[in-house]
Amino acid sequence: QVQMVESGGGLVQAGGSLRLACAGSGRDFSRYVIGWFRQAPGKERSFVAAISYSGLTTTYADSATGRFAISRDNGKKTVYLQMNSLKPEDTAVYYCNALRGVLNYWGQGTQVTVSS
Repeated sequence: QVQMVESGGGLVQAGGSLRLACAGSGRDFSRYVIGWFRQAPGKERSFVAAISYSGLTTTYADSATGRFAISRDNGKKTVYLQMNSLKPEDTAVYYCNALRGVLNYWGQGTQVTVSS
């Protein structure tokens, strides 16, 4: 089993940056694909970015491409989401997700608020 704990959220002005962290536990953390998702008030949870277990492959939603960067440190069992050029529409609760076959785990989320 893997447990995920997000951190790094907060209030930032438009154009600013934040780096989110997702700390995992469990010995098989490096074997999971890790994704970041977000959910704004009144909206469904949506995909932001994902990274393969090796870290060699990344994928992004169109809204994140060019502004966000996902990375991982398997030694620290942590996945990061560097968010630059933030916009008010990036305001949401950000969740990390660990996926391996039928195994699927979510963190509790961290709030990101971008003021205009």
